[in-house]
Amino acid sequence: MIDKLYEYRFNIFITTQLIILFGSLLFPPEFFDNALSPILFLINTLTGILLISKKKKLMWFLIALFAISLFVFGSSIFQRGVISHDNLLIQLSVYFLFHVIVAYQIVLQIWKAKRVNNTVVIGLMSGYISLGFVAFFIFSIIEIVAPGSFVGAMLDVNSNDTVRLDSIMYYAYITLLTIGYGEIVPATPVAQKAAILTGLMGQFYLVIVTAIVVGKYLINTEKPKDS
Repeated sequence: MIDKLYEYRFNIFITTQLIILFGSLLFPPEFFDNALSPILFLINTLTGILLISKKKKLMWFLIALFAISLFVFGSSIFQRGVISHDNLLIQLSVYFLFHVIVAYQIVLQIWKAKRVNNTVVIGLMSGYISLGFVAFFIFSIIEIVAPGSFVGAMLDVNSNDTVRLDSIMYYAYITLLTIGYGEIVPATPVAQKAAILTGLMGQFYLVIVTAIVVGKYLINTEKPKDS
């Protein structure tokens, strides 16, 4: 069963990523943010564990991370949905570490792939989305530890944590894609360096990792020349 699921590891993982990103378009925002989103992050963690299940030690480490996130999520539910800043910081830190590990493993698996097929292409897309999640958790941790590190119309100080985190998620991907509309700007040196790091990650991924995959695809599909 696990071996069969492993064949579709990238498909399952990217599905959870896309639902987390765009689920609020399909469900009422308040219901999605308060009820579905935390559950989806836990499911995403489980699929990440499946993705690296061939490496037992690393798998058990991610299982420990999953247990921590589950405990923190359970504590929040016990508190009637009120998530303290300490619990939120723990959750974000756990997910940050998780996505760093998973993004690295995705890139490693793509790098070592001898042939480019649908699985590799989906893995390539999933890896890029994972970088956006890494950036989101970096920015969120910075904002929680030092409020006001990011400023803009979408980060009104009177907004609740959910609204602010949604805005930071948006900013993370806009920065990764190097679009930069300018509604949100990093206002402290740490936040600015994190924004630079995010832009560099996105460019390195596209220029190096994507180029290698495309190169392998061209080599695999090149027809032998007539002798």
